[in-house]
Amino acid sequence: MKIHGDTNSGNCLKVKWVCDRLALPYTWIGVDMLKRETRTTPFLKLNSAGQVPVVEFDDGRVLAESNAIIRYLARGSDLIPADEFAAAKMDEWLFWEQYSHEPYVAVCRFQMKYQGKPASDLDPDKIKRGYAALARMEHQLAATRYLVGDNLSLADVALLAYTRLAHEGGFHLDGYAAVRRWIVEAERSLGLPPAR
Repeated sequence: MKIHGDTNSGNCLKVKWVCDRLALPYTWIGVDMLKRETRTTPFLKLNSAGQVPVVEFDDGRVLAESNAIIRYLARGSDLIPADEFAAAKMDEWLFWEQYSHEPYVAVCRFQMKYQGKPASDLDPDKIKRGYAALARMEHQLAATRYLVGDNLSLADVALLAYTRLAHEGGFHLDGYAAVRRWIVEAERSLGLPPAR
């Protein structure tokens, strides 16, 4: 399969990490979002939404949306809890990540790192909501090793992508001991070098 993605995107890295963790063979096709390569006619034929990641399977089928992709790729693996309710809790975190975490933590990171905005120019509401997301994670991770109990799941993969780089969006993790512990454990479990 081919993964069309940008390694600067946490949403794309999720897919790479799942493939690497499960030893799924793939070819990485670099797409530079900053150069608007997601807006070209060939790319829009793959995904009319003009977003990465996109996976192109050998049989010609195409799948977009990072959490849908990782949910499909990881079926039958230990990254999806065997217990149906635990799997539903994992899905709950996956939906929450895209709606209540990524729009704040990842957007602030993008604005600072790639658009050169100083932290003082970020939308205060985005900062407030980003910290609320981190606080919710802290509360959960103070009670459980990973987001859904004692085993790494896709919930951790999805939320690790931007949480480990939250500092690049002006978010400080000093008061989030459980989140910091979880980042180290999740990175280790996925074989990732520590985030800088």
